[in-house]
Amino acid sequence: MKALLIRAEDKNRWERRAPIVPADLAEILAKTGAHAFVEKSDKRFFSEAQYTAAGAVVCEGMTDGDVILGVKEIPVEKIQAGKTYLFFSHTIKGQPDNMPLLQRILDSGSTLIDYEKITDKSGRRLIYFGPFAGDAGAIDILSLMGEHWSAKGIATPLAAVRRAHQYDSVKAARAHLTQIGDQIRRKGFPPELSPFTIGILGYGNVSTGAQQTFDCLPTERIPADRINAFVSQAQGNRHTVYVTVFKEQDLVRPIDGGATFDLQAYFDHPERYESRFEPCLASLTLLVNAVYWERRYPKFVTWSGLKRLAETSKTLKLSGIADITCDTHGSIECNVKSTDSDMPAYRVDPIAGTTADGHLGDGLVLLAVDNLPCELPNDASTFFSNQLKPFVAGLLNADYTSSLENSALPPEIQKAVIVFNGRLTKNYAYLAAHLKQGRLKKPTVF
Repeated sequence: MKALLIRAEDKNRWERRAPIVPADLAEILAKTGAHAFVEKSDKRFFSEAQYTAAGAVVCEGMTDGDVILGVKEIPVEKIQAGKTYLFFSHTIKGQPDNMPLLQRILDSGSTLIDYEKITDKSGRRLIYFGPFAGDAGAIDILSLMGEHWSAKGIATPLAAVRRAHQYDSVKAARAHLTQIGDQIRRKGFPPELSPFTIGILGYGNVSTGAQQTFDCLPTERIPADRINAFVSQAQGNRHTVYVTVFKEQDLVRPIDGGATFDLQAYFDHPERYESRFEPCLASLTLLVNAVYWERRYPKFVTWSGLKRLAETSKTLKLSGIADITCDTHGSIECNVKSTDSDMPAYRVDPIAGTTADGHLGDGLVLLAVDNLPCELPNDASTFFSNQLKPFVAGLLNADYTSSLENSALPPEIQKAVIVFNGRLTKNYAYLAAHLKQGRLKKPTVF
């Protein structure tokens, strides 16, 4: 049986999550009898003492482990030969920044399994942090905007909201937001921010987390096809937060003018669609982007659209954007760089097309933290670990000297194997085209 190792996350100082929490590790070891190691870390949320109590041995480096469990990308220089690695590799779209990492795994004869591709028979992801990205993004944008408006002399109850990482848990954050919600019911928002509207792009796990957090405040849902009339006709009141969830049919339309929206047709041929979202920007106070996006899809917020909005509005209602999906230069075009929790937002000048650091001052506030779940390390790790736990025995008992098909890896895991013993698997053979030729050796493909 293979030895398990939980690596120390080192992407940035805010990454305090773990793929397996101590309580789940104890269950795994009791069930399998495997050896487990935990790499030393001075910032992991769960202490080394908790892991040793669960049966792990503390180590330095990854030499002792056969199956290495991590969260974020592993530095290229730390990849060792002949190991099995599980982490979010950010390679499946051929991301240029991570092609050297993929090449190193190929060259080392190792196996790479990406959590993002572990799915059920219907293609639904089984291991993810989604809800907590939504939770953290919703908390942070409320906190940032409270401070932003306060610096402009606009007092709101949101000024009391703290950052997500300053709460012990989602439960604690929501309890505090509920208290702030009571103040909104009593005192309301100032007239210049009313009606207070939030648009959320997407309706999946990330969106669900954001919606549940916003719902700690006094909320009311407004359908996407009503939001413009709702705002222009001065409906609503100062004591409610109005939330609109935008689905695909609210965001795009066929370029040929077809009246019927076909979701599968959009997924199959997004180039035949264009964004229809721009007119709604004028009706939103805050925008939250929680929709999956690839470069073949239309962009929903463009620089040119923001400029038109700013030039035609006496007072720009849109004040902040939380790009939780955080595809830079992507569906939210003005997201030009990702941030971290030290300085989570920057300001966008819609007319000049420029940005400035920090959330205090003129411009649209743009939250662009690319690993928001790390701000809620306890909840996010526990949720993730509970999803991963059922697969760990299969990972440890698998035969990595055989073919992938005969390895006895669980079928859900097999679909997520990008590299098996130093070779790209059939499902990911397309990545060969993304590896730089010349400097990087063309890989062998099964």
